[in-house]
Amino acid sequence: MLLKGFEIEMYTGTPSGDIVGLSDKIVASLDGFVREPDSRNVEYITAPARNYDQLLCALLRPRLKLRNFIKELGDYTLIPGSTLSLGGGDRFFRSDPTNPYHDYIEQTYGTKVVTASIHINIGISNPEVLMRACRVIRQEAPLFLALSASSPFLNGKTTGYHSTRWSVFPQTPSQVPLFESHAHHIEWVENQLMAGGMQNVRHLWVSVRPNGDRRPYDLNRLELRICDLITDPIALLAITALLEARLIQVIKNPDLDPLTQSSFSPDELVFLSYANESAAATSSLDAQLTHWQDGSSILARDWIAEIYQDVWAIAKQHGFACFLSPLQKILREGNEAQQWLQLHALGLSEKHVITQAIRTTIEREMELEDKLCSLLVA
Repeated sequence: MLLKGFEIEMYTGTPSGDIVGLSDKIVASLDGFVREPDSRNVEYITAPARNYDQLLCALLRPRLKLRNFIKELGDYTLIPGSTLSLGGGDRFFRSDPTNPYHDYIEQTYGTKVVTASIHINIGISNPEVLMRACRVIRQEAPLFLALSASSPFLNGKTTGYHSTRWSVFPQTPSQVPLFESHAHHIEWVENQLMAGGMQNVRHLWVSVRPNGDRRPYDLNRLELRICDLITDPIALLAITALLEARLIQVIKNPDLDPLTQSSFSPDELVFLSYANESAAATSSLDAQLTHWQDGSSILARDWIAEIYQDVWAIAKQHGFACFLSPLQKILREGNEAQQWLQLHALGLSEKHVITQAIRTTIEREMELEDKLCSLLVA
């Protein structure tokens, strides 16, 4: 099994769904939390682990700590979703007015970047294998967006997207190639930094990127950045298990590579990945996508089901198939965005849907804490 970890961005606010900036107080008082440029969301990062039981506790323990702390500040809670669902998109609330990089973010992108998401990091130490893994997963990243979509609302209205976050998020630089080697990646990043296309090595905002302690030179993990916020830890672990099993398959099979197994050129594959991401942001599991290998048209849910069947034996062999199986529930019942839109279609307002989701999230976490994570009370 591979090392895995998460970067989790979440909104804070009131039980009625209004998002309120508290990150300055949170970061000043709680270890393990870091601020985003806008004060309305805050991030925590889990330590790398191989075991999924450990990951579950690593996800829940900081969240419990955060919930308890913001309750002390007032009637505050954590808000599901990946966009400013009920309002607040008209202005930026700076978390650190003295930070020049935050100046650049606010002035360049505005509230398009004030989103919440999950970044999934999976350890791969060999840089060339890592680059090949990034090539494969970049082509399949829309499938993970389809599973995780949770942002159908913005500023109190439906938007026509299942992932409004990914539809508005400013991918930067605007055109990122498939990196053919580690050397290609280094050269490209150095050129972008020199030309101002990237402000720093972190300023590579694309669905999938290689990550490490000294980017772009020392790399040790694949970072999947496309997923919306997944509030259900069991669903998040299932999506992670699908990613891990696929990566183990890629590592074991050197021939699995878009540069050699696709009928498209590298430039065409980049265009294809952006088109598929856009389709997944719009319709998630019901999106009509183009397969990177042969150009065939395929529904996102059908493609996911194919990969699921393909990697099930790998997950079973490595002992984490039970964490993969809840993926079937997402395919059957829909992701969070689809469930919210179903409620909205029945006549519930955006505010009612979000406040109900807040309550559901709390109930789910309490149940998981009681049943599966006794370490939380230790």
